[in-house]
Amino acid sequence: MRRMESKALLLAAAIGAMPDGAASAQERPAADYYVYVAAESQDEVSLARFGPGGAEVVRTIGASINPTEIDGPHGIAVAPDGSNWYVSIAHGLPFGHVLKFSTGDDRRLGSAEAGLFPATLAVTAGGLLFAANFNLHGDPVPSSVSVLETESMTEVRKITTCAMPHGSRLSPDGRYHYSVCMRDDQLVEIDTRSLEVSRRFSLSPGAERELPVETTGAKAAPGREAQVEGKVRCGPTWVQPSPDGTRAWVACNRNREVVEVELEGWRLTRRFETGAGPYNLEVTPDGRTLAVTYKGDDAVGLIDLDSGTVRAVVPSSRRIPHGVAISPDSRYAFVSVEAVGNEPGAVDVIDLEAGTRVASVDVGRQAGGIGFWRMEPKVE
Repeated sequence: MRRMESKALLLAAAIGAMPDGAASAQERPAADYYVYVAAESQDEVSLARFGPGGAEVVRTIGASINPTEIDGPHGIAVAPDGSNWYVSIAHGLPFGHVLKFSTGDDRRLGSAEAGLFPATLAVTAGGLLFAANFNLHGDPVPSSVSVLETESMTEVRKITTCAMPHGSRLSPDGRYHYSVCMRDDQLVEIDTRSLEVSRRFSLSPGAERELPVETTGAKAAPGREAQVEGKVRCGPTWVQPSPDGTRAWVACNRNREVVEVELEGWRLTRRFETGAGPYNLEVTPDGRTLAVTYKGDDAVGLIDLDSGTVRAVVPSSRRIPHGVAISPDSRYAFVSVEAVGNEPGAVDVIDLEAGTRVASVDVGRQAGGIGFWRMEPKVE
C-alpha cells in the first residue's frame, strides 16, 4: 500500500508542477524534427513535424491491405539510413503483413506476409527486418519473430520464441535482436547472423535467471507458473538495449516496474518503480534518460539512469500513451497517444531537459507505432 501511495503522490506532484502548453516557457527548437506514427483504427500513417513553429501533420498516408476493412497499421520502423519506412499491418487473413514505403515522397514500394498480428518492427543496416508476431487472438501458444529481407520484401525465416512476443529491438551493432514474451515472462535474444535464438531469460519476479534455449513455453517455465491467479507477473511488453550495448531495460507491465538486465553476464542488475502499466521504452542516445509510457496513468516517466530515480512524470494530452521515439540529439521525446472512442490520437512532444510537454498535434485514431525519421537544422 505504501508503494502505491508514493507513486500516486509522485504523479500528483508532477501534474501540479508541469502545466499544459509549457512551450512558451521553453527555448524554441533550432531544427525541424520528423516522425512517422501509425493510426491503427484509421488505417493511416501520419508524417508529423515539430519545429520552431510548433507541431503539425505534414501529410497522411494510407496503410492497408483491404480497403473495405480496418487492417490495423500497428508498428513503425525507419531504416537506419533513413531511406525507407516500414509499417506492420496487424489484422490479416490468415496472417498480417509488413508494408515498405520510401521516405520523403512516401511511395509504397512493396509488401511481405509475416505472422499472426505482426506488431513491433526493427531493421538492421544490412537490410533485415524483424517483426514480432504478437498473436493476440486464440490460444496462448508459442509464436514467432518473422525475418524479412527488405530489398525483395521476402520472409526468409520464422523464429519460434514464446507466447505473445513484443518489443522488437536491435543491439547497437545489429548483432543481436531482442524481444519479450508477454505471456511467458521471457526476454529472448536472437543471433542476427544465424537467425536462431541464442539466449533466454526468465523475467518472472523472484525467478529471474537464464533459461534453456529450448524453453519456448513449457508448463515448467517460470513465466507459465506465474500466470496462476494472485501471483505476481512481469507481463513484459517492451525491451530497449542501451546505446553502448551493455544493458537492456524491460517494461514489466503487470507489476509497475522496469528491470535492467546486464547483457554480458545475462543477469538482472536493477529495478525501477514506475507508474501503472509501463508499456513502451526508449533511451536517449547519450544514455542518460529512459522514457517510459505509463498506459495506466496516462503519463510518461523519465528515469535518470545515473541515479536510478524518476526525475519527472509528464501527463499525456489524452488517455493511453503508447509508443515513444527520441531525437538523435537526446533533446525531445515524441509520444504517440491512442485516445479513446472517436477521439483523435495525438503525438505529444516532451522537452527532456525541462521534463515538460511542449507541443501536441492530432493524428488518426488509436495512434500506436512511432518512428523517428530525421532532424533538419533551420538555416538562419
